[in-house]
Amino acid sequence: MENDAHNGARDVRFKRAFGVLLHPTSLPGGFGIGDLGPAAYRYVDWLARAGASWWQVLPLNPPGPGWSPYAATSTFAGNSLLVSPERLLQEGLLQASDLADAPALSPYTVEYETAAPYKTELLRRAWARFGSCPPAAIEHALGCFQSENASWLPDAALFAALARAHGGAPWHTWSEELALREQGALARWRSRHEHDVRFEEFCLFLFARQWHELRGYARERGVRILGDIPICVADNSADVWAHRELFRLDRAGRATAVAGVPPDYFSATGQLWGNPLYDWQTLAASGFAWWIARLRAALALADVVRLDHFRGFAAYWEVPAGAKDAVKGRWVPGPGRALFDAARAALGDLPFVAEDLGVITDDVIALRDGLELPGMAVLQFAFAPSLRSAFLPHRHPRDLVVYTGTHDNNTTVGWYLAEATEAERDFLHRYLGCDGNEIHWDLIRAAFASVADLAVVPHQDIAGLGSDCRMNTPATVEGNWRFRITEWMLGDPLRDRLAGLAWLYGRRAGVEHDAGADGI
Repeated sequence: MENDAHNGARDVRFKRAFGVLLHPTSLPGGFGIGDLGPAAYRYVDWLARAGASWWQVLPLNPPGPGWSPYAATSTFAGNSLLVSPERLLQEGLLQASDLADAPALSPYTVEYETAAPYKTELLRRAWARFGSCPPAAIEHALGCFQSENASWLPDAALFAALARAHGGAPWHTWSEELALREQGALARWRSRHEHDVRFEEFCLFLFARQWHELRGYARERGVRILGDIPICVADNSADVWAHRELFRLDRAGRATAVAGVPPDYFSATGQLWGNPLYDWQTLAASGFAWWIARLRAALALADVVRLDHFRGFAAYWEVPAGAKDAVKGRWVPGPGRALFDAARAALGDLPFVAEDLGVITDDVIALRDGLELPGMAVLQFAFAPSLRSAFLPHRHPRDLVVYTGTHDNNTTVGWYLAEATEAERDFLHRYLGCDGNEIHWDLIRAAFASVADLAVVPHQDIAGLGSDCRMNTPATVEGNWRFRITEWMLGDPLRDRLAGLAWLYGRRAGVEHDAGADGI
């Protein structure tokens, strides 16, 4: 799938290629959490030398409870924890002395509880230095950012400042006049806290600036960004707080029903997400303006966007507010094609991937195929008897993205050792002609050999890591989103082995596949 940022033209077909899944928080570095600094540029170089055409990331928005990027406090804002202190140092917004007191943090896991306040303090120092002597170029760029994002930035920054002032407490717990956005009260609060609101805008600007520069660097090296957008937004978010009319809420702003999924292979009681549901009738009456703005914002960060829980656009699982699990829900029709027809009219071609996992019915398939969107296949599910028809490589269509696993799966080694049944392992051995001693490379090879146009591999699988390195365990809150790669995982041996398989199966960027060439 190609995206020409200069003339707006898009080719919505993937070429045969491969990508790697790794969220920027998982990059190495000395500040407790991966960021958009030197390690991110080195990672792009590593991907390019491996022949990868795609870097898949998770949502780049500010994380919510449990540090989840899928429960963001704003679907339009970027995650300021990803701002690189080293880049700020280069631009004169920080001094070397500002970085001298960096706490000693683990290189193996993101220690949000320490890293987040430390990086916030660095951002405050940068804001203070900018305020005392703003570099002309950065001041101009900040003004442009504020003008270009005026439709969402004031609400997002005000919400972030309010949330910080309330110690992160949900907006429902604020005073009624602030929670329900009484305009006089908001104006008075902002007047008293103008410095804090402007600080939040500054942080969001820094993220956008650094991400734009990194994405441009990746593009120059032939690496495109595959982004991600969850279908729902978090209840405790600027989006719900500022646009209550677009959600099914009572007069106090509480959800009358919430989102989830029914019992499936991830959870016997389903997944109770708790997100408020959209008022699709109100959204439709506006021509889906808010959703189109959301998709446009996502495409400003990525070349292609994965639509998480795509099936919810056909029909979504509605759970009564206050339920303890997602078992007693019901299917309710979603917006269907009307949303995407409106999006196509406003945005042009639809550079999306449909995450069509879970309970997939004929209406979901019809919507996906009618929009000509590629779906997904996960090889860890291929060897379960109930799913063989969908995920076995010999049954893949070309218009597909095949994964060894996703951010919601165990690592392939962890899955094979702890989750796969004896019957699954036996079938896998016979199907792939392997003994499982290098199960991660067995599944990578199977993904690359598939006729699916795009194959994506989590970096944990390239490194052969176990269950302790998985990114997320669905239906849990604690202990997720913390994985980080270390330097040996970016070594030449792994890169060259990946490049060799990519050449062998015609997926290596910039290399013509010739069976007579010395590709490996």
